[in-house]
Amino acid sequence: MKKLPLGFGLIAIGLMGWGLQVRTANAAAQDEAATPEFYTTKVQPIFQANCYRCHGGMNHRGGLNIQTRAGMLKGGHDGPVLIPGDPENSLLVRLIRHEGPPKDPMPMPPKQPKLSDADIATVEKWVKAGAIMPDDVQK
Repeated sequence: MKKLPLGFGLIAIGLMGWGLQVRTANAAAQDEAATPEFYTTKVQPIFQANCYRCHGGMNHRGGLNIQTRAGMLKGGHDGPVLIPGDPENSLLVRLIRHEGPPKDPMPMPPKQPKLSDADIATVEKWVKAGAIMPDDVQK
């Protein structure tokens, strides 16, 4: 009879340890997203491949430049596209999810397939972590 409670106790300790590892891994992933390196290695390539043609370099369609954090915070003709820490209310995230207003602004990128779920999740994670960028990212 005493072996049964001991077995449950060991299982409970094992599950608590596993839960701690999962929380630690999630916290580490979120911490990683709060670094300038996360932006330059994960987010910026997504923007370069899908957004810079219209909203980077010399092109600022809709008055929006997404090459700098200040540009996203200022926004374009429709206002700011980025609310650091709040992906659900950031227009940038809503548009790449194709969840924007029915008329304008249109889903992004326009006339192209929606970004992959993995790319959208990367941008969401970055925004949730505070949308940290190096000071002068201009590549």
